[in-house]
Amino acid sequence: QVQLVESRGGLEQAGGSLRLSCAASGTIFRFNFMGWYRQAPGKQRELVAHIINGGSTNYADSVKGRFTISRDNAKNTVYLQMNSMKPEEAAVYFCNAVLNARSYWGQGTQVTVSS
Repeated sequence: QVQLVESRGGLEQAGGSLRLSCAASGTIFRFNFMGWYRQAPGKQRELVAHIINGGSTNYADSVKGRFTISRDNAKNTVYLQMNSMKPEEAAVYFCNAVLNARSYWGQGTQVTVSS
């Protein structure tokens, strides 16, 4: 059973920074992908960033240059560093992991960005 536990989100002002973490049960290098998604009220869940087992990363166009996904294999943790945040990026952020074509989700953490 895979468990993903996100850190508490928070309230940040526009232009500010916030770092989310996702602690996974077991060793994370076994996951094919790990990533972050977000879902704002009334909108579909969207991919923010993901990191592939080999270390390659991919970002939504809207966050390129501002967000960074990284992982610490020793801590079985994936991070999302969010800089220059925008009010429209307020959402529930979810950690995701894919293992052998099966997708696992964290419980989500609320991020609020004030203008």
